[in-house]
Amino acid sequence: MLARSVRTLAASSRSIFRFRGCLFAKCASTATTDDRTIVSLFDSPHVASKYPSPANTGLFGHSQLSHPNAFISLSEATLVRAQLLTNRILNARSSREELLKVVKNLDRLSDMLCSVIDLAELIRNAHPDRNWVTAGNHVYERLCEFMNVLKAVLSDSSLVKTLSPEAYQTALIFWRDFEKSAIDLPPAERQKFVSLSSDILVLGREFLENASAPRSPASISPQHMAGIKDKGLGVRLQLQAQFTKRDLLVYPGSLQAQMIMRSAPDEEPRRRMYIAANSSTEQQIATLESLLKTRAELARLVGRQSFGHMTLDDKMAKTPENVMNFLDALIGHTRPFARRALKTLSLRKKAHHGLSFLPIVQAWDRDFYCPPEPPAPPIPLPPLTLGTVFMGLSRLFKHLYGITLRPTEAQSGEVWHSDVQKLEVMDEDKGLIGWIYADLFARRGKASGAAHYTVRCSRRTDLDDDAGDGSLTGYEELVQQNLEFEKVKRHKIPNQDGTYQLPLVVLLCEFARPSVSKGATVLEWHDVLTLFHEMGHAMHSMLGRTEYQNVSGTRCATDFVELPSILMEHFLSSPTALSLFDLNGTHSLRQIGNTHEDPCHSIDTFSQIILASLDQIYHSPAILDNSTFSTTHELEKLSNTNGLIPHVPGTSFQTQFGHLFGYGATYYSYLFDRAIASRVWKQVFEKDPLNRELGEKYKSEVLRWGGGRDPWEMVSKLLNAPELERGDAEAMREVGRWKIEDEVGVPGRH
Repeated sequence: MLARSVRTLAASSRSIFRFRGCLFAKCASTATTDDRTIVSLFDSPHVASKYPSPANTGLFGHSQLSHPNAFISLSEATLVRAQLLTNRILNARSSREELLKVVKNLDRLSDMLCSVIDLAELIRNAHPDRNWVTAGNHVYERLCEFMNVLKAVLSDSSLVKTLSPEAYQTALIFWRDFEKSAIDLPPAERQKFVSLSSDILVLGREFLENASAPRSPASISPQHMAGIKDKGLGVRLQLQAQFTKRDLLVYPGSLQAQMIMRSAPDEEPRRRMYIAANSSTEQQIATLESLLKTRAELARLVGRQSFGHMTLDDKMAKTPENVMNFLDALIGHTRPFARRALKTLSLRKKAHHGLSFLPIVQAWDRDFYCPPEPPAPPIPLPPLTLGTVFMGLSRLFKHLYGITLRPTEAQSGEVWHSDVQKLEVMDEDKGLIGWIYADLFARRGKASGAAHYTVRCSRRTDLDDDAGDGSLTGYEELVQQNLEFEKVKRHKIPNQDGTYQLPLVVLLCEFARPSVSKGATVLEWHDVLTLFHEMGHAMHSMLGRTEYQNVSGTRCATDFVELPSILMEHFLSSPTALSLFDLNGTHSLRQIGNTHEDPCHSIDTFSQIILASLDQIYHSPAILDNSTFSTTHELEKLSNTNGLIPHVPGTSFQTQFGHLFGYGATYYSYLFDRAIASRVWKQVFEKDPLNRELGEKYKSEVLRWGGGRDPWEMVSKLLNAPELERGDAEAMREVGRWKIEDEVGVPGRH
């Protein structure tokens, strides 16, 4: 059962929407030239421009990124500059004035290195040329030498008083990163830290490979195929079984396996299929347990009680105990709804088998008695093309923030594939505030799934002091070109003090490409949800205006970063917001009754809570303190004590719980942000989702600050809830008591 909450939770997300039957078409704006241009851009993306760009540049307009070797050269030039700035930081104790600039210079150094590292990450996942993909892992090592300088700043109370709240928050981020890097340990222990860190990466890769590795097939007897109602695949399977007169081997994850889990009236083939899908080899279990123990050893080496304690001290939760306060409260709130849903399934099973009692719902019963369905809009909508959805997004941002998306021509060589479209993000008062490069169509070699890449963050640049960096102008021409590139990234924003580096983000999706024969790409509802989610991240990056890039936009706490993206999904529950998809305001968007409620939604939410609890157990002190610690035993114990559906003996789903690597000790974050986003939607936006004043409040209280303010302070001000500002155990419990079921978002999306 737990397996399904990760694999297919998206398919069962449901809510009941109760809107009065009224006409919403009047909410749509009259189509502007920009509206029609953006629709045409994405619905007919291969139409040649009437005015092709004569210029020839490199990626993102950087002339030094016109071929793979130039990327390596740019990295080397960045390292030269980074070394000069490093020397300045290390010598900062020579004067009080220089000490005051340490935080700013650390942030500049981070910006230099991140601009190369983040670009390399994008190239590895999106560039079709393998020469580009292999060119780029170079930088980042000498940060460990900055610890003592930062100590000198943060231990001087008179200096700390001169730091702005944002500067102090940035300094704390660097401080915590340094502490977690074991820089102040003796050489031998430092070397052990490096070795453990390397082991974690190796084990992590192996764990992820195991998580996605094919499982052994289940043996399904011909007699078990009887009664399957599927007229296509089901009939073929039955005929195959009758013809061969031997058991069929069905692989987990295949279409045949899905059909059996949803359609086989006999319980036995579903039981066999479930066990096959959730089994592990001894080696797969050993890899996971080695990963967890190595993480725990690393945490103990730097003086932390557990990996969970080490990971959470700079998150909103702060401690594992607070995470459990949140999860326990959430369990208490969700359990009655989940038990009610489970009873619905039990009644269905009772009727199916003609029983006189309520039977136990087993893990393999879930999809049969409550078949997962894709999410659907709350009201009937015309086909939503990709261009129409982007137009709706632009209109929504204009209502909320006074911001629109404007297509612009990319220069030759600026993008890595002809599919990529460039959008200017325009503020009605400030003009250009950033760029979004949209790479939205599937192609061979491109990373699967949807993602938001921050290639360049915003930061204030007019306070940069290059004069103290050691006469940068005396270095080779390549360094000069690197500096010239930085100048074009800066922009004076009207009505705002200072000059800011403009953000640049990339959206990656894998939608079907439009064609002459099929026409424009029409998105399924889950695709629309995905696009709104990722654009929530993009707006966080675009609207962030902090002095330091290290706290700009999405560079914030893991358990806060999903709030803007999940909140964006809630706008899709509003017919008023959905009317923005109507190009000319001619369609009547009318609620014609309620969408049906999926009784399994709360079961899946509850299962996700159990997985978040399991993540905390796996990263607790018990991994080292208990010599007989077993990940399978802990999963079984948690499922049978706190879960809804009994653990199935012989299964070990934990080896497929891939989030244990990327979200180790923080898997609760998505549930946490779902709860906050639901609260913000209901209390701030639900009644008037296009209200500019509310949008400005959200922008100024949350999006503008990124990680530059305490997230608890931002949330408490936005919700007018001063009791949350402390961010203590009671605040975590309070969030756990908030309702998170009434959303249209897809649980599990990150």
